[in-house]
Amino acid sequence: MGKEIQQRPKANVSSYIHFSLNYRKKLRKQQPNTYLGFKDLSRRCSEKWKSISMREKAKFEALAKLEKACYQEEMMNYVGKRRKRRKRDPQAPRRPPSSFLLFCQDHSVKLKRKNPNWSVVQVAKAMEQMWRTMTDVEKQPYEQSAAVLRAKYREEREAYCEQ
Repeated sequence: MGKEIQQRPKANVSSYIHFSLNYRKKLRKQQPNTYLGFKDLSRRCSEKWKSISMREKAKFEALAKLEKACYQEEMMNYVGKRRKRRKRDPQAPRRPPSSFLLFCQDHSVKLKRKNPNWSVVQVAKAMEQMWRTMTDVEKQPYEQSAAVLRAKYREEREAYCEQ
């Protein structure tokens, strides 16, 4: 007969995931006819997670540690294919930035100076808004420089692929 295919061990989950699965079961028992969408359920779950004591959280953390140890042991005995990250060749040319990224390089420093207490997310949102409100004429220099960089990248890539 043929070889049996060994299934890859199931990855371990965090203590919060254990808690959310448990909390979901409790909610279903308490309210069997009520449907909660993913958004509502996850919101309730996160609020409950924040409010429970450290003693209760420790139970779920212990479950997660136990499951992680089992997973690592199973992976030691696993013979099948393992996921490997493809390593990037350091000599390969890097992809060029888009016109929006070129715009961000020019304007992010100015925005950070004007608003030093802003987070990275707030700066990114402001730049996105600025980019959306720009006209095509204002965007043109960034798009032209991006096109030049793309052409240069293609040439470098062709030369690299020939090697």
